Amino acid sequence: MKRLLPLFAVLAACAAPATSAEPPFSGDLLITGNKAEDTVSIIDLGSGEELARLETGDQPHEIAISPDGARAAVVSYGGTTVDIFDIATASRVDRIDLSPNSRPHGLLWLADNRLVATTEGSGTLTIVDMDDGAISAIETGQQVSHMVAVNPERTRAYVTNMGSGTVTAIDLEAGAKIRDLDAGESPEGLALSPDGATLWVADRDNAMLYAFDTANFARTAEIPVGNFPIRVAVSPDGATVVTSNYADGGLTLVDAETRDVRRILTISGSASAAQVTILFSPDGRTLYAAETGRARVAAINMDSGEVIRRYDAGEGSDGLAVTRIEPTD
Repeated sequence: MKRLLPLFAVLAACAAPATSAEPPFSGDLLITGNKAEDTVSIIDLGSGEELARLETGDQPHEIAISPDGARAAVVSYGGTTVDIFDIATASRVDRIDLSPNSRPHGLLWLADNRLVATTEGSGTLTIVDMDDGAISAIETGQQVSHMVAVNPERTRAYVTNMGSGTVTAIDLEAGAKIRDLDAGESPEGLALSPDGATLWVADRDNAMLYAFDTANFARTAEIPVGNFPIRVAVSPDGATVVTSNYADGGLTLVDAETRDVRRILTISGSASAAQVTILFSPDGRTLYAAETGRARVAAINMDSGEVIRRYDAGEGSDGLAVTRIEPTD
């Protein structure tokens, strides 16, 4: 594993901390990647305070939380690196260089302590073993490989390829591509059902949500949704599939079983808000939506469909993660 910086206790360069709060931080925390200013924010979900704002690499996008909940990985979409932050101490503890793989975007931190990142600049899916530092890459052979989902068994990955109109299925055990699935004109957002049996893919330009059976790769549903669906999230119980619709600032809620549109919610209500990433809370009661153009994150009550709070973040707040840090004695 190539590391550009040694481990250190406190990040030397911080960008304008919003409060005088001092680490270690604890409680329920929201992490946002502020891609327009190359920072991440750590926000207290209870008080709404931004506890810290830390410098990252070029254009931080997706964020992944370590299996123990203590660290956050943040991609540098404009480069080749992934930053690792200790959340409680608000410090960067590592920087991993994925070269020659470049432009990492989609990111997951698996339960077996592997990082899985799309690296669209090199047309690859890059895998980092965080235990021994080994880095490997699997070619997608497609254009603009942008987002990734992995099944619960951690044996198969799915990558959306916006430039090719496909989803690539990858065997993580064999380290090889399985096949490409036709997924409309510009597939970007995707998510798996909790059991891994259904893959949901949003085709932005056609405003469609597709369902694929992962056992045989058959497309089993085509559901019209809101304008320019850019992300997909599935509720923890698997009952509801949500698309984040960039062009109309809304959410489309789909019944996962019947495949019917259950509800349409207006959140930001405008393309100027650049609503992108959506993320469920662990209990499924709250959905967070990044209003990237307004430097904030909306929290939506999934029972009422209402925005119950907005959290201020940095410019271009896009990637989202939530975690709970237990207080130290």
